[in-house]
Amino acid sequence: MSTNVERLRDPQQRAERATRILDMAADLLLRHGYRRVTMDDVADGVGIGKGTVYLHWKTREQLFGAVFAREVLYAMDELRQALRQDPQVCLLHNFARAYFLAITNRPLLRGLLLDDAHLVGKLTSSPDTARDERHATMARDYLDLLAKHGLLRDDLPVDQIGYAYQATFEGFLRAGEQHADLLARTVQRAFEREPAIPDTTLREISTATVTLLTALIDADRTASGLPQP
Repeated sequence: MSTNVERLRDPQQRAERATRILDMAADLLLRHGYRRVTMDDVADGVGIGKGTVYLHWKTREQLFGAVFAREVLYAMDELRQALRQDPQVCLLHNFARAYFLAITNRPLLRGLLLDDAHLVGKLTSSPDTARDERHATMARDYLDLLAKHGLLRDDLPVDQIGYAYQATFEGFLRAGEQHADLLARTVQRAFEREPAIPDTTLREISTATVTLLTALIDADRTASGLPQP
């Protein structure tokens, strides 16, 4: 058995190689856009043969889809870390601010969410329906959690608040400006109540939100087949 084959069968080295491929593909996509990046470009950038890239991803679309799936995971993990560091992040306006920054600091992810044809190419015409449904379910569960504790305005159904919140969030993303603080103030005034809430309850809500995010991250990672970080 050749050394190269042995390396391909070693899980750790295979995962490390996959990570290098994804890093290179992300860099090339950001610099040149979807239409101008080929599998040859990615292989040359990593310093491996194109056939080795195909051992990980069978098509160009699968590879670039994995790049964007990883960007989503990175942003969600950043949001999860923010919640662990500060329970106040569980409040909707702080949650929106943290997630907004996680997205806007990742141009590829922002391009994916806004269907930027230059960056995303024809991946815009083949959305990941299962992933979208998982994210929508998590968002509903999170808003229900806030409503249960009296942290959302009570004159609108939660689903209408969710719709209006999503539209507001996407509008700020499309503006292309780093107005995270303005987004937070807008969300707070439009959708929240501000009852006195004990620190212990706030920590419970934060922990529950982390649990929701962790389940979503795990499900997304499993579905995408991405290597463990």
